[in-house]
Order: sequence, then structure tokens, then C-alpha cells
Amino acid sequence: MNERSDIGRILSHLEQLMKELEIAFEQYFAGVEKRAPLKERELMARRLRQFASRHIVQTDLRFRYQNLATRFHSYGAYWDRILRLIEEGRYARQQGALPKTPAANALPPAPGADAVPPPGGTPAASGMDIESIYKELAAAHAACHLKVPQRRQIEEFLTQQRDKIRQKFGDRPVAFRVEIEGGKPKLKVKAKE
Repeated sequence: MNERSDIGRILSHLEQLMKELEIAFEQYFAGVEKRAPLKERELMARRLRQFASRHIVQTDLRFRYQNLATRFHSYGAYWDRILRLIEEGRYARQQGALPKTPAANALPPAPGADAVPPPGGTPAASGMDIESIYKELAAAHAACHLKVPQRRQIEEFLTQQRDKIRQKFGDRPVAFRVEIEGGKPKLKVKAKE
């Protein structure tokens, strides 16, 4: 029973170190840290190797160790790929959301106090700055290494969403912003304050 609690404690410590290592690499990739945490990574690899030679009878503890080792190796492949892209100069640093330029992609209130285009109008005719919205979306897609959509697709999408925007926000002015969630760019609409 004592050995079980020792192994459990060691695994909990290794899981905590793994979380810290993940955070350290993400901070390096985002440009917050100047150096990659390679020493910490090597220390983690050494600890996992030492633990691999230990015979673990309890299935749940063995599963925890195998899960941790698999996660470490998967992250290791991901980190190596990103480090290689950085060395080759082909990595665009990701930051949670793109810089916001509310004045550039805000819908100005129309003379009739309409913030959303009239049902028959096109987004371009309604005062929406399609070009700036498209540029932000294109930059976000490129940062996520995804195919950049065509400008026409974005304009058609905004035309289709016009009624939903009007339903949700009424006549209030709205602003568009691009955020990256789960590795994919998302276009968000928010009422101006």
C-alpha cells in the first residue's frame, strides 16, 4: 500500500511538471520567453525513462504513467516541428487574438440609425469595411497555417449573416473582430458600447 501511494505521488508530480513544460513551450512559441525550455524537457524525458523501468502492478497507476509518457512523446513531436519551422523562418507567432482595430471594421450607423445593412443591400453598400475584415481573417488563417478564403466567400458569408446580426443586435452599431479559438479563426460580432 505504501508503494502505491509513493508511485501516485511521483506520478502527480510528473503530471504537474508536464503541465509546466507545456506552458513554458507555449510561452516560448508566443514570444513571451526568449529561450526554449530544452533543459526542462530533457529532465522530464530522463524522469520518464527512469520511471519506465519500474514494475507497476496497479492498472490505474500504470495507465496514468502510459498516458503521461504518450502525451510527452506527442508533444515532443509537435515541439520539434514548431522549433524546426522557427529555425527555417516559416513560423508566424500566434497570439490569442489579432490586434483589434474597432474603427476599421465597425459598422457606422446609417442615416436611418440602421447598424446592419438593409435586407436588399450588399455588405459593401451598407458601410461594412469588407476589405479590413477580409485582411484580418486572411492573416488569421495564415497564422493558423490554414487555406485563406477568397474575398468573395467572406462577403457572401456576411450577407447571409446580416439578418441574424439584425435580430440579435437590432439597430445598435456593431463591430467585428477576429479571434483564434482552438487553432481556427472565428469572426465575432459585438455591439459597440
